[in-house]
Amino acid sequence: MDLKDIVVTGGTGFVGNRLLPRLDHPLVLTRSPEKHHSDPTADYAYWNSDNILEPEVLEGCRGIVHLAGEPIAEGRWTTEKKQRIRDSRVIGTRCLVKSLAKLEKRPDVLVAASAVGYYGHRPGVELTEDSEAGEGFLSDVCEEWEAEAIEAEHLGIRVCRVRLGIVLEPSAGALEKMLPFFKLGIAGPLGSGRQYFPWVHVDDIVGILLHCLQNPNVKGPVNAVAPESLSNLKFTRKLGKALHRPTLLPVPRFGLKMLYGEFADSLFDDQKVIPKALQDSGYHFQFPDLEAALKDLL
Repeated sequence: MDLKDIVVTGGTGFVGNRLLPRLDHPLVLTRSPEKHHSDPTADYAYWNSDNILEPEVLEGCRGIVHLAGEPIAEGRWTTEKKQRIRDSRVIGTRCLVKSLAKLEKRPDVLVAASAVGYYGHRPGVELTEDSEAGEGFLSDVCEEWEAEAIEAEHLGIRVCRVRLGIVLEPSAGALEKMLPFFKLGIAGPLGSGRQYFPWVHVDDIVGILLHCLQNPNVKGPVNAVAPESLSNLKFTRKLGKALHRPTLLPVPRFGLKMLYGEFADSLFDDQKVIPKALQDSGYHFQFPDLEAALKDLL
């Protein structure tokens, strides 16, 4: 399929902003359409993710990229924050699928974001799309989130569940938070650093989303991570080398726990995630190794 008549939820986030210029006049669903005109070639419409859209909003769309969700890495995980993380994804996806059910002509494909948090803490295990879900808050959220997306399959829609790794982009996300400490030379591995760190360049995330939209043979879960599997220690050393800064000070778990609360525990999850579905379907990574990715990003 071509890239015309695509609807994007969460299109005002940093991944969405990178995706929009690659589409042909997309429609962006957002809670504040009057504030967001980041891409002049896109149209913007109101949706607060817990409402069912009227059919005319989605009429004629050929594909949907569903990225909407409360940011996970911003702020402490209070009870209220965790509820927003869960509801914005689970209820949001449920309402979107119910909206699609009201259409006479439905889109060909729903590309729905998920996360490698699906797998939980799994030391010593290579995790492909066939691996079972883990345990913990993020795993539970991802399972529920994906279950709502799967309902669209009953409507005759091809569904890709894209399990995002840690997306590297210097002006947003995890890398933005890391860089000030690395530049000051006061950064280091998280704890022992032995845990695997499933990273991916932001340009590859955009490429993967487009690959899922355009390739009718891709469906089901898709691990959106780079093929180079690195421990947190190796990732840290390569980032320090790229910035010409030392990385000698390990970051203690209790320190991050004081800063971020329960979210800190997820930073120590060991996840050796393999992008098998992408490799099998012929996706060509723009940045398959970290050194090339950091050279481009920094």
